[in-house]
Amino acid sequence: MENNTLGNWVWFLFIGGVIGWLAGLITRGRGFGIMGDIVIGIIGAALGGWMAGVLGLYASSSAGAFLLALVGAVVLVGLTRFVVRHVQ
Repeated sequence: MENNTLGNWVWFLFIGGVIGWLAGLITRGRGFGIMGDIVIGIIGAALGGWMAGVLGLYASSSAGAFLLALVGAVVLVGLTRFVVRHVQ
């Protein structure tokens, strides 16, 4: 996000929410509910973008950025569910 306007942040949160919801569907199983999956998905999407940058991977399109964010969200939702399941 080069221009940090309110509209960009709202769009970022909306897309992160959609990605979180999709990540919850992909990972299946006993989850955190739709709101929990959305919050974890938003954080995971940011994490996925960061991890891609560290690895030198850059998306050249919106679809590529969406996929990178989705992978990060799926990983975080899966890890969070794994940790919660084994801590309880």
